[in-house]
Amino acid sequence: MDETKALPDDYAICIAGHGSRDKDGIQEFLTLSSKFKEREPDRIVECGFLEFAKPTIDEAISKCVQEGINNIVVIPGVLMAAGHAKNDMPSEVLSMARKYPALNIQYGRPLDIHPKVLKVCSNRIESAEAASTQTISRTDTLLMTVGRGSSDPDSNSNIAKVSRMLWEGMGFGWAETSFIGVTQPLLPEALEKTIKMGFKRIIVFPYFLFTGILAKRIFSITDDFQKKYPDIEFLKAPYLNYDDLIIDVFMERAREIPFGLQDMNCQLCKYREQVVGFEDQVGQPQAGHHHHVRGIDGHHGLEHDHNHPHSHSDHEK
Repeated sequence: MDETKALPDDYAICIAGHGSRDKDGIQEFLTLSSKFKEREPDRIVECGFLEFAKPTIDEAISKCVQEGINNIVVIPGVLMAAGHAKNDMPSEVLSMARKYPALNIQYGRPLDIHPKVLKVCSNRIESAEAASTQTISRTDTLLMTVGRGSSDPDSNSNIAKVSRMLWEGMGFGWAETSFIGVTQPLLPEALEKTIKMGFKRIIVFPYFLFTGILAKRIFSITDDFQKKYPDIEFLKAPYLNYDDLIIDVFMERAREIPFGLQDMNCQLCKYREQVVGFEDQVGQPQAGHHHHVRGIDGHHGLEHDHNHPHSHSDHEK
């Protein structure tokens, strides 16, 4: 895409996040939003959350409804297009489009796999290597990329693609993909199996935008394995966070909207294609499943698993 194309002046930006029980994660997301504003100080930029935090997405969109604004770009502030980006967030956007029929409210796409995102990944992994006092070659190193885990195989397979691209691009001796919830293999199981391969170093890289309960759990599990296997060096690579390159990609997603380039990642989307094992989910309506926790502070007795038809670990963010 031509990065010189500017978003027209009558466009406001709303960044839609999932929300978290973890206050640190919420603060990092708010910082992300503020960095959008730094890039374009004269543009209306708001952010909202699907659950566990305020403002909610509908409140954020409402704040964008101001004089001179004819279009609102809603960008999902997530890495991959899974259930939240494909169903829950579009449901919020459709609801607000009905509320404000005179406005053109459009929904963009998540970061997905992008060269700049992969560059941030490599930077985070290199920072973990640089912090080590041991000299171990990459050929003697295994990279363990850890995704959040989803009931959507399309999203899960993208984590494996990221892992493979980092493996080949950075020259590691081996790479594996694991998850912290919902799908297999889970991180502890994957680590136990890969330890038998005999690598001197294992780098655990959480493919997460921000911190939260799950990201902290990944680091805790890594610490436990370091104690259990002291002869192997376990390095904890940082998650992505609000890097300038990440902001670049989000701004690119916003600029795609007015120029008609905002295709969703639907090549193997289980809601639009006959994916093996998920045939009954084709054509399911874009309905939200988070009304009972919208805007609720995550520290008010919500430390439980939700019983939703689409089980996923995002509820533990």
